[in-house]
Amino acid sequence: MLYPMFMMVMLTLIVFLITFRVRTGSVQRGEVSIKYYSVFQGENIPEIVHKTSRHFSNLFEMPMLFYVAGLLYLTLEQSSSFAIYCAWAYVVLRIIHTCIHLGYNNVLHRLIAFGLSNACILALWINILINAE
Repeated sequence: MLYPMFMMVMLTLIVFLITFRVRTGSVQRGEVSIKYYSVFQGENIPEIVHKTSRHFSNLFEMPMLFYVAGLLYLTLEQSSSFAIYCAWAYVVLRIIHTCIHLGYNNVLHRLIAFGLSNACILALWINILINAE
């Protein structure tokens, strides 16, 4: 369970770097003033700045349920092939979701990846409950 959790951390850090680069680039090109970033209000910002910032924030929402489930698996010393497959499926689906959102951004494709990833989280949690002593 530790490796899928690590990969989610890596995904979050990669999106952070993308977001940082987009934000600094927007300031350098004069599209957004540095003051905007103090409270994130008051200017019309380019779509890419909003999209990357929102995506980075999203990685601190639903994935928290994944991290907590992973910690429970480790603490309760539960291990199963099913849980590992679900965890890796979750990570792959979140990577796909990121590529879609930060790439061509088809909402239906994003929704499918997001929905399936959340089904993986639900499966992990149900599996924890079934195997709890």
